[in-house]
Amino acid sequence: MANEMKKVDAVIVGFGWAGAIMAKELTEAGLNVVALERGPHRDTYPDGAYPQSIDELTYNVRKKLFQDLSKSTVTIRHDASQTAVPYRQLAAFLPGTGTGGAGLHWSGVHFRVDPIELRMRSHYEERYGKHFIPEGMTIQDFGVTYDELEPFFDKAEKVFGTSGSAWSIKGKVVGKEKGGNPFAPDRSDNFPLPAQKRTYSAQLFAQAAESVGYHPYDLPSANTSGPYTNTYGAQMGPCNFCGYCSGYACYMYSKASPNVNILPALRQEPKFELRNNAYVLRVNLSDDKKRATGVTYVDGQGREQVQPADLVILSAFQFHNVHLMLLSGIGKPYNPITNEGTVGRNFAYQNLSTLKALFDKNTTTNPFIGAGGAGVGVDDFNADNFDHGPLGFVGGSPFWVNQAGTKPISGLPVPAGTPNWGSKWKAAVADTYTHHLSMDAHGAHQSYRANYLDLDPNYKDAYGQPLLRMTFDWQENDIKMAQFMVGKMHKIAEAMNPKMIIGGAKKPGAHFDSTVYQTTHISGGAIMGDDPKTSAVNRYLQSWDVPNVFVPGASAFPQGLGYNPTGMVAALTYWSAKAIREQYLKNPGPLVQA
Repeated sequence: MANEMKKVDAVIVGFGWAGAIMAKELTEAGLNVVALERGPHRDTYPDGAYPQSIDELTYNVRKKLFQDLSKSTVTIRHDASQTAVPYRQLAAFLPGTGTGGAGLHWSGVHFRVDPIELRMRSHYEERYGKHFIPEGMTIQDFGVTYDELEPFFDKAEKVFGTSGSAWSIKGKVVGKEKGGNPFAPDRSDNFPLPAQKRTYSAQLFAQAAESVGYHPYDLPSANTSGPYTNTYGAQMGPCNFCGYCSGYACYMYSKASPNVNILPALRQEPKFELRNNAYVLRVNLSDDKKRATGVTYVDGQGREQVQPADLVILSAFQFHNVHLMLLSGIGKPYNPITNEGTVGRNFAYQNLSTLKALFDKNTTTNPFIGAGGAGVGVDDFNADNFDHGPLGFVGGSPFWVNQAGTKPISGLPVPAGTPNWGSKWKAAVADTYTHHLSMDAHGAHQSYRANYLDLDPNYKDAYGQPLLRMTFDWQENDIKMAQFMVGKMHKIAEAMNPKMIIGGAKKPGAHFDSTVYQTTHISGGAIMGDDPKTSAVNRYLQSWDVPNVFVPGASAFPQGLGYNPTGMVAALTYWSAKAIREQYLKNPGPLVQA
């Protein structure tokens, strides 16, 4: 028999960026808020305590900050004819667990969004015609514009302490000679901090990109270029380029995280409570299924608890939001055969391609230094900044060198044909480690009818519930785009005059490989939009079916972005929170009529 707790105004499931932002916004509105985090308590201390924190074996090989797959995972298959099998070893993507979620272990690359990608289907149909979009591709508009979101991008950057170089502010160009991105949308204010210093790799990349006619710019980075105190009074120290960002808690208080930038302020709120080791099983619904009454979770002692609440916020990692909606019966599950239903629809990932330039010993890149968000990019082939018409594919990609610190276990590039061990392998590592750089085409991934999420009929988690099933593979459009982008990026690599270039694009017919890391930029499955027939949540991230449930996170993206998703997640969460505070709390119910 589950124990019923005292009712609260709002319960938040998952305490990463979206959960922390929602908690701060709702407590400011006067609500009593409980946040439930499935993982353990984590913070800069002790998790980021030096020198234990800069331990590649513990953190990035043994995956200390990541999801425990022995309790819950996903099953994976390439198409609906196959039987999915569990993802048992973290490799392709790395969901976080514990206080801060993936916001504790992320790199710090902090983009906004290209406005075109917010109205993806409309834009392509207007410019190229409806028949340009391939059959089976299910991209659609977000239902919100860049101008509507701009104040929330600005707010998030000031909370994160983001470093960067603006191109234009209130219509005035300010970044032509200062590392700004000429393809970036207009801003209402400058970045809180100037851009980080460029590593030598980034300098080489910028010079080469400019020499072939591209437009290099400083990556926006939530790793501080100097000391900073954010809008909540949280203090940050300047980044020292230690190279331990992605997969680690920052010991310098330099990388933005919910733990550093929001939790210190929430600790002062008597109306806020964070409960760790609280594994939510489902959202509880009224008899008519039209209202959430709270959630049921298992606590750290294995006891089942019911937390009643007037408002339920699902702000966990993308997979977990979709999983909980399916387990709870919120919304209609997606059916790829009929193309009906919304929960599980438009699952997308990241279409990444990597090249590595190997130099002789006269060029030393010192790859062991770095910061998770530091680097130089080009957007000449991102979004729709080029003519897709004669190319026959949808989507774009930024290119960049993002030197985050190449580690001594997992970051050792060697030429093709090098043995996997022994004296020849050691010699190759010695030749390449301090004389190479890596560059990525960070391609936007489109959504397709064939790629979706549902409940697995065969496998269950540690609590006896069906696992989430991921049906996913690369499509022809993905291959075409990747090959085009690598060809363009190859020109940058060639302009550096390396002795060798390794890596490349996916080959025709390539399948998704869950054993090789790509990114953790997974999106869709509980997408936003203007039509309840094709979206699970409305433009304010409110469930169409259960109006006191809101679902912020990358699960709301109708397709993947070329940029990293965290900045978009934060802005959408602030946008949703404002709608809750100014509209929903005054008149609870649907904010948008179906």
